[in-house]
Formats: sequence, C-alpha cells, structure tokens
Amino acid sequence: MLYQLSYAPARGKALYRQARHMATSIARQIRTGCICAWIPRSKACYAAIPMHSPFPPPIPAEMLLLAYRSGIFPMADRRDDPEVFWVEPKERAIIPLDRFRASKSLRKLISKDVFRVSVDEAFDEVINACAQPREDHPESWISERIIASYRQLHRAGHAHSVECWAMEDGTEKLVGGLYGVSFDQVFCGESMFSQRSNASKVALGWLVSLMNAAGYRLLDCQFMTDHLRSMGAVEITQKQYLEALAHCGGSPFTTLPKAHETLLSDAERGHSSPGKLIAQSLTQTS
Repeated sequence: MLYQLSYAPARGKALYRQARHMATSIARQIRTGCICAWIPRSKACYAAIPMHSPFPPPIPAEMLLLAYRSGIFPMADRRDDPEVFWVEPKERAIIPLDRFRASKSLRKLISKDVFRVSVDEAFDEVINACAQPREDHPESWISERIIASYRQLHRAGHAHSVECWAMEDGTEKLVGGLYGVSFDQVFCGESMFSQRSNASKVALGWLVSLMNAAGYRLLDCQFMTDHLRSMGAVEITQKQYLEALAHCGGSPFTTLPKAHETLLSDAERGHSSPGKLIAQSLTQTS
C-alpha cells in the first residue's frame, strides 16, 4: 500500500525535524508490515525505504511534493521494478544559480541556436529517453511506475522538461533534454539525456537562465557527478539543503513555460535570437 502523508509548511529546524519524522514514520510502517522491509544503507543515503503493492498505481502528486519538500525523492532498481525507494542523501549536489559555469564554447554553441530549445513540448518523450539503458547504467532507476507518477505530476504543473531539437533528414528530431520537479522557488533536476554532442549541456544552460528569469532560487541536482561539478555544482549536507529549502518558500515570479514564452517574444521584438539572449545571461554567471 502507499503511505499517505499530510504536509504543513515548516521552516528551519522545524523543516529538518519534519523530514526526519517522515523517514521515521515510513520506517514504522515497515515494522508493522505495511511496507516491504528491505532498508539498504550506504554512504550515499541515510535510508532508502521501498513501498510496494501488488498492482502499484502512480505515486499521488501530493505525496511526491511532500517528499520533495522534506528532502526525499523516489528511485527504483530497474525499469520494471514495482517498488519505489525513498532516498535521503547525506550530501546534495546543487548548482548556485549565480555561479553556473558555462564555458566559452558552450555559450558560443547556445548563441548559434544549433538546437531549437523548448519547454514542456515533449515531456513524455524526454522522460522515456532518460529511462533508456546506457553503457554506464544498463539498468534504469526510472521505472514505469516512476514515469507514470511524474507524468501525473507534469499534468498538475509541477514537473517540467526542457527539450533540444535538431533537423535530421529534413525532420526535426528530439536529440537531448532534461526533466525535473518544480515547487515553490525550487527545481529538482531528475535526469537528462543527449543523443547529440552537448545537447544536455545546452538544455541545462537554458534551464539556469530561465530559472533566473522566473525568480527561482535553488537548483537541486541530487547527486554530484564530474559533469555537474564542471558546470559549477557544489555539495552541501542534507541539513544545509533543508535549510536552503526553508528559504525558498512562496511562488516564483512566473513559471518556466511562461519565462520561455517571454524570452522568445523578447528575442523577436529585439531582432535577436533566443540563443543569443540565453548566452548573454549566462555570461553574467560564468
């Protein structure tokens, strides 16, 4: 069965206590037999706690948002895994929006508009592409249940995608992108993919620029990678992350799709290109 939770906003230490209470409550469900009782522990996580039902439905949107507001997110072991593990990292990777490092070559690539970049134009296609096996990750953590859950969250306006398109044989094709969860002034990047060199980097650069324009304050990357570190990501403790969440309450100036629409309009009125405006904004952060 799914573990249902209620959420009341909390700040500072109260938010941290609430997050720990959430993990403790789920652990209590395990002891009483309501949730599958396998709790792996590793350097990466305090605890990863699975929940299971014979025919698992999508995770309710309100439960997903509660989890993210508590510093916890779901993963699975494989594409067909019916179980979902709630993960609370000991350390979080974030990209400070004012310190995103876009290399000169990346800014040049963006300014040339090699890719057409869109927002929420192909969410289903992006999450499916991110879930495909890769050479370094033959098993995807993005299960069918997680895909269904985030599609539901997307329809509720709390999950967004950034897409990169390129022409191939006279047809425009999706060649890269990313998706993530949006709440308050926070965007949690879930996964990205690239079928063309640097497409995912371009998508990330656009995301940072649009987040700044929309009034977001925190870009959560969850786990550190060399790729993210090269673009300005830093690691903070889970406690520091929860404290950062506490300062990101309230709504941004606008949504990411609307920020994207405004950018396209500004480029047209200024007789410029969207890519040039994005590259100029990233010059200020690099």
